[in-house]
Amino acid sequence: MKRLLATTALLGTLATGAFAADLKEMSAEERALFRAEVRSYLFENPEVIMQAVEILQNREAEQQVQADIDLVSQNADAIFDDGYSWVGGNPDGDIVLVEFLDYRCGYCKRAHDEVAELLKSDGNIKLIVKELPILGDGSVLASRFAVAVKQVSGGDSYKSVADALMSFNGDITMPTLRRLGSTFGLDMEAVEARMDSDEVTAEIAQTRALAGALAINGTPTFVMHDELLRGYLPLEQMQALVANKRG
Repeated sequence: MKRLLATTALLGTLATGAFAADLKEMSAEERALFRAEVRSYLFENPEVIMQAVEILQNREAEQQVQADIDLVSQNADAIFDDGYSWVGGNPDGDIVLVEFLDYRCGYCKRAHDEVAELLKSDGNIKLIVKELPILGDGSVLASRFAVAVKQVSGGDSYKSVADALMSFNGDITMPTLRRLGSTFGLDMEAVEARMDSDEVTAEIAQTRALAGALAINGTPTFVMHDELLRGYLPLEQMQALVANKRG
């Protein structure tokens, strides 16, 4: 019992900032004894290691959440009011959901219908969509097309094209996009001319810069009010988060 208490006390000291100074004051013999006691204690109580790892992971998770809240606050204007991103759902909704997406992202495709169901079932959520093509040339081509459609033909055409691109599972090429454009009766000559324009380039570049500022390295990524939500979320989890935000 004395040994256990002594070792526990030493481990307590190890967890504090005072340990470094205490260790320096130990003799070589005392340091060897300390290490032996710690080693013996951990062998006899290996669950302590897992408990320590869990504590560390929880602490890091809490720090990440706070860091993300700070990032959202620092970039709020670019996230919620950039002046160019497509807005859907209820523009006056009490909950604002921002989605960074890539049309070739499997998890974005999976989330697409669930986000649509969330908007349909709730009716008081504002959706902001940000084009973040990160999965190669096909993704960039699709985003340039979608943004060009928005700039040339407006938000309704953009929504139709974006939905179609999300449900499309083949290779994204210009012939594919031309067929898609003709399906919706778009002026493809005007859309294609706009695709390589400075206006489209600037919009995608600004979203990329925002993603960099938010440390976003994957899609989908969501922002809900003050919270960054990294990765795919099932409908039930999004609904729970909405309810939590409303208090």
